[in-house]
Amino acid sequence: MRTTGTDHLKTGLLAMLALCLGFLCDAAATQATAQTMAALPAAGAGLTPGAEARPILAWTEFCQSYPAECAFDRNEPARITLTPAIWSTIVSVNRRVNRTIEPVTDQEHWGRPDRWDLAEDGRGDCEDYQLLKRRMLAAAGLPRRAMRMTVVIDEKGEGHAVLTLVTDRGDYILDNKTNAVMAWHETGYVFIKREGQDALAWVSLGGASSPVTTANR
Repeated sequence: MRTTGTDHLKTGLLAMLALCLGFLCDAAATQATAQTMAALPAAGAGLTPGAEARPILAWTEFCQSYPAECAFDRNEPARITLTPAIWSTIVSVNRRVNRTIEPVTDQEHWGRPDRWDLAEDGRGDCEDYQLLKRRMLAAAGLPRRAMRMTVVIDEKGEGHAVLTLVTDRGDYILDNKTNAVMAWHETGYVFIKREGQDALAWVSLGGASSPVTTANR
């Protein structure tokens, strides 16, 4: 069949249109993927647990009063597989508990230097915030085995309790001092020990320091 200059022009325009549409589709797909991934934190290395460590006395007493809160199932995943929905739940629970609980020391609250509780009266200190967060996240379907109570030295050089989430993107920290859920190495804390994942015990973290802490020394 004989073609004309007009036919060649039409063919060229159609080809160019198809190419542009292809680029637009690829760009849209890339943008959608980027937006989805932006909801997740950057992947990083987790903490390395060491030898067995002495449990916190107040934790031992808490476990006697709330055995279900300390129980763990070896059949549960040892890591949380993060998705945008799960990450959103984690951030939401951290903010909600931080906003809801009235801060008070154990001495003021209970007349003793250290007591672990679930802030059932709406008041508590650092460990109470984190225990309540873990209960809520476990109720939302996250594996308790991957959520470990952790003792650190904070920016004031004082003992402090946080909740470590062991995930497929590294270890992330829930803290009553901030609504931001941060990677452990972004906190500025020195990590001392945390609950183990394979027994009702604690393991040493070897005094692991974040780069912020190291830089401040």
